Amino acid sequence: METPPQAKKRAYFKQLLRKIGSGEHTSKGLTRSEADEAMELMLTGGASDVQIGAFLIAHRIRRPEPQELTGMLDTYKRLGPCLLSQPEQRRPICFGMPFDGRSRTAPIYPLTTLLLVGSGQPVVLQGGRRMPVKFGITAAELFAAIGLNLSGLSINDVQTGFNLHGLALIYQPEHFPLGEVLLPARDDLGKRPPLASAELLWTAHQGHHLLVSGFVHPPTESRAWQALELAGEKDVITVKGLEGGTDLPVSRAGITARIHNSGEPERHIVHPRDHGCFGDDPRWESEEAWAAHAKEALLGQGPMADSLRWNTGCYLWLSGLSKSLEDGVEEAQTMQANGVGSAALEQLIAWRASVGR
Repeated sequence: METPPQAKKRAYFKQLLRKIGSGEHTSKGLTRSEADEAMELMLTGGASDVQIGAFLIAHRIRRPEPQELTGMLDTYKRLGPCLLSQPEQRRPICFGMPFDGRSRTAPIYPLTTLLLVGSGQPVVLQGGRRMPVKFGITAAELFAAIGLNLSGLSINDVQTGFNLHGLALIYQPEHFPLGEVLLPARDDLGKRPPLASAELLWTAHQGHHLLVSGFVHPPTESRAWQALELAGEKDVITVKGLEGGTDLPVSRAGITARIHNSGEPERHIVHPRDHGCFGDDPRWESEEAWAAHAKEALLGQGPMADSLRWNTGCYLWLSGLSKSLEDGVEEAQTMQANGVGSAALEQLIAWRASVGR
């Protein structure tokens, strides 16, 4: 039997559900604070399973408004883990990509991360285990495939590794278990809920950073801009990346936009053909094949080498580390030739071994 506090929470959640689920002509978006309250109730047991399913599907049908996404981010920032930079540390790049992973194209971002970290640019990633609706390959699995196990670390271990080597992976099952609560509902619904859009915009890093967020459809991008402005994010890059992630394609022009200090979005269309990186986007085959190609790409060889050079060059330029895109691509090629990413990987593997667990 429900206790009076539980009954009160479910009654309040019912009011929020009525607001967004009352039909095409009468439903309304939640305020930022209401979205925050709704998310907290779903994560902490204040809403029933039936209410959660109804809320997620109703919210998906009517599409979340920017202030609702910001409210969800408020919940994640309040209840989730916190990662901080050292005073002398360069501001990190925080990559936001779909938590349900990749299944069609070979991910490049773990290798881009290693080259950036090897050049002194800190990087923050976040994700979890394989999850609905895609159940694609995850960041933790990809790093493990090349010898770097980033699971089994406490948040303090992650902070220490970030301070020492500039890489952090916030692994949801261990660092934000509340985020796992909604996975059964997401699986049963079979569709990405609005929470999946908020996950693209969330980072555990607090303080000054460059947030890079992937998107698929233009309306998603414009909502992201507005939500992040409300959230106080000052430095944002949005990317129409492969499978909604942050990997730029080499098979077509890359569509990106930069927002600085809440100004107007500045669109950048980047053409891999102009920089000798044009070709087919590498396809996903298996973890074993990816690991072999990944190690080759770090040294400028194999089928993923051009994609890695292109992505690293673009992010060196977009983040202001290179004066031009041409310089960024050339610097990326030099880093591959000098084994910068491979050296960074070996350092991280050695650090992970010293932590144990």
